[in-house]
Amino acid sequence: MLVTLILTTALLARFGSEDFFHALTFPGRITGAVLLAVALTTLLGAAGVLDHWVRHCFPYSGLVALIGSFAALLTNVLVLVGTVRDGDSKWYPAAFAALAVGSAWAALTVWRTTVLIPAPKRVAAAVIVSSIIAVANFGYQNLYVPYQRETRPLITLSMGKAVLSKDRKAFSVPIDITLQNHGSVGFYVLGTEFHAMGLRVPLSRKDRLRQQWRDDAAQWTKSSEVNPLSRREVHQPGELVEAQPWMPYGQWIESSDTFSTRLVVQMPMNTPYDQVAFYATASLARKDRLVLQPPLQFMGNSWGGGKTSGQVKQDQKRGVDSLIYRARVHENNAFDEYTRDARFVTVYWKFGPQGASVMTSVARGGEEDRVLTPAQQRELVSRYGLVDLIAGPHVRTLWDIKSER
Repeated sequence: MLVTLILTTALLARFGSEDFFHALTFPGRITGAVLLAVALTTLLGAAGVLDHWVRHCFPYSGLVALIGSFAALLTNVLVLVGTVRDGDSKWYPAAFAALAVGSAWAALTVWRTTVLIPAPKRVAAAVIVSSIIAVANFGYQNLYVPYQRETRPLITLSMGKAVLSKDRKAFSVPIDITLQNHGSVGFYVLGTEFHAMGLRVPLSRKDRLRQQWRDDAAQWTKSSEVNPLSRREVHQPGELVEAQPWMPYGQWIESSDTFSTRLVVQMPMNTPYDQVAFYATASLARKDRLVLQPPLQFMGNSWGGGKTSGQVKQDQKRGVDSLIYRARVHENNAFDEYTRDARFVTVYWKFGPQGASVMTSVARGGEEDRVLTPAQQRELVSRYGLVDLIAGPHVRTLWDIKSER
């Protein structure tokens, strides 16, 4: 019994102190405080066991030992459920399973001895209330928090007035991009991209046939661009004009903060395009769901001949190149940090003739290619607070500019 209660005290004090001082959320800090309180209770329970069987100095030592054993049993069972459900380690579930069995045996053994209970109803009420608090905290942390209402920043993209060059052979279009975080939590910026697509949209001399509309609609499933079904416009696949990041990797935007930048796209007057479409995207992660260990380091590219994932190789075969960045991530609470294997966030900055994009994944080392089920993907997004933001397309017709001489 002493070994069980002392080991329970040590483990709960370790996890509780780290959560109390370092957890990323208020519920996490509350969990840490509860674990520290339980650790103190189990420590007193160990002292009660020692006095109840050996020293016989305190008349209520049996009651103290019983309360400490029951608190250890309840907490060990709840922690065991959490480590089995979310953890990767085999040692921690085995340890807490052994401690749960030992706590149950300790509580039953103490109960069978002559335990003096001064106010049975009050003690029972206190035990029931503390059990409800422990179970409610566990449920709140593991059931409600992962599915609480999400918060999302907002990207706005606006175009300024086009400006001609002095020789009137080129023009530029200023693009303003703003990232606004009106939520209550900050976000890590894992990757951003801005790209402009040139569009050829000639006009048909006569009304287009119904079969041509069907052919246009069939292309919607094959491309990220969705061109309208038009009676006269003949939309052709867009071509990449320009692409670049618009915010540094690994930075963050705090709650109620705003980031703004201006980019300029330059094109020749004799450009063959009739329209240009602008897009801005960002891949973010909530700061209360993970800790991003700096730096978000450049790891290589798809064409450099180094070791790359199978998905990157498949993308390159269809003309899409990638820049790859990676960083270690830490969990937002002590239990997950110790019971789960190390995770890494990988950012793929992709570009090709048909556009650009940013894709992120969080996985164990060597599992970047693992294909997740929809349920696993939702769980991953919820656990780490992954958010993808998209602004666009914002389309600018070029006829008025090209007509100026």
